[in-house]
Amino acid sequence: MKKITLALVIFLGVAACKTNPFTGKKVLNFYPNSQVFPTAFAQYDQFLTENNVVENTSDAKMITKVGQRISSAAERWLVANGYPGYLKDYKWEYNLVKDETVNAWCMPGGKIVFYTGILPITQSETGVAVVMGHEVAHALADHGAQRMSAGTLQQVGAVAGNVVIQDPNKLNIFNQAYGVGTNVLGMLPFSRSHETEADRIGLQIMAIAGYNPDEAAELWKRMKANSGGEAPPEFMSTHPSNDTRIANLTEWAPAAKQEAAKFGVTKYY
Repeated sequence: MKKITLALVIFLGVAACKTNPFTGKKVLNFYPNSQVFPTAFAQYDQFLTENNVVENTSDAKMITKVGQRISSAAERWLVANGYPGYLKDYKWEYNLVKDETVNAWCMPGGKIVFYTGILPITQSETGVAVVMGHEVAHALADHGAQRMSAGTLQQVGAVAGNVVIQDPNKLNIFNQAYGVGTNVLGMLPFSRSHETEADRIGLQIMAIAGYNPDEAAELWKRMKANSGGEAPPEFMSTHPSNDTRIANLTEWAPAAKQEAAKFGVTKYY
């Protein structure tokens, strides 16, 4: 038991080994880009071969244009704040996929997909910029690698419990309680914190890219209307509620404008 506990303590101590440049805080991430990115790039390429990628349309070109502006704004911020080589391993790519799902996502290293189903809700280039800023922020903050790290720790804890507990009845109770407890009290809040962080970072970089951050809350009002009020309670979800996001984005928009002004951006597309 002592050896296992010591091993876990060492493991946790090593885990927080990378700094989030946007918050200045140490984060749970012990998977280097050199390990995560090649796998993500391969999975992304495979996804593209298996799905209907929209090319050379006005919407597809808009997705690429907005993505390039957002990622360029992120690089400007990083260079200005002392992280000139932060994006050296990133390979940004932005694709539109024909699918009615209302979604967009980003893989580690900057591989982004928008589904056509989200475009009626984004409505405009600025609406796309809100979503793009959020997805680019996930990549910038290494949220994928952090989720992998958290998942590994969750597995290590489960293995440790199964090694220590010998009684079959107690082991069964432990496994059930551990699975529910680590998800509700650990993994789900961890995921929600990532979504909130991506909202805040995304708002900032979309403003630096020249897009009005006031539109972010308006987008999420449309997202809320589209959902028809059907959503799990926030504590059981991987994402903050629509109302929480709307309130946060409204509160943060003035600060995003102030940050953009540092880069000479005072007017928006």
